[in-house]
Amino acid sequence: MPDTLTVTDNRTGQQYELAITSGTINASDLRRIKVSEDDFGLLSYDPAFSNTASCKSAVTYLDGDRGILRYRGYPIEQLAERSTFLEVAYLLIHGELPNKVELTSWINNITHHTMLHEKGKKLMEGFHHNAHPMGMLISSIAALSTFYPDAKTIDDYDTRMLQAYRLIAKVPTIASYAHRNSLGLPYVYPDNSLSYPGNFLNMMYRMAEPRYEPDPTLERALDVLFILHADRGPLRAFAWRRQRGGIDNAQ
Repeated sequence: MPDTLTVTDNRTGQQYELAITSGTINASDLRRIKVSEDDFGLLSYDPAFSNTASCKSAVTYLDGDRGILRYRGYPIEQLAERSTFLEVAYLLIHGELPNKVELTSWINNITHHTMLHEKGKKLMEGFHHNAHPMGMLISSIAALSTFYPDAKTIDDYDTRMLQAYRLIAKVPTIASYAHRNSLGLPYVYPDNSLSYPGNFLNMMYRMAEPRYEPDPTLERALDVLFILHADRGPLRAFAWRRQRGGIDNAQ
């Protein structure tokens, strides 16, 4: 017998049975609770979505009160200890951690998209020195669509993956440029011989040295920080699009 919730409307004495699915009720079911035929029905009122589930995710499980965070079923502690950010990025989009061949191809595809178009760089140079870095980041990411009009072909798997490579590769470049713009410093081009977090540190902090050598401790700390925030923004959007596009069966 399916789980249900019985609600008694004390205004009318009418009882309603609402289905319970995965610990939730469908807010639209409340519309059935009326005092008259022309009544609109009840609405749920939940400021700031403090107790409302907006979607069912196969990507992330989060229970803040119990300190639980899982990506695709993997505990965050395990991923932070044993994996890199790029491995976790692959996991979020594809549903499983990559094997050695898959990881090599994945890193290669991302690494070769770290450069920002020179006109994109000039766009960022046009911002005032005290422009908010987040505003610069958002504006510059939005501008990428003008450089890559093929991104509109959202129903094509290969095109979607190309946009994933571009975004994962270029966001650190854009973020570092926004930071250096605020300091009045020249922008530093990516160094693709470095790791993903090492390259970000290079673009953020390199000054006059011939080659930037990132501190291994800072490099690993930054990689873990990226892992902890990996399910937000573009990666979650691409993972969601995979599901909606029927690439896998997770819902």
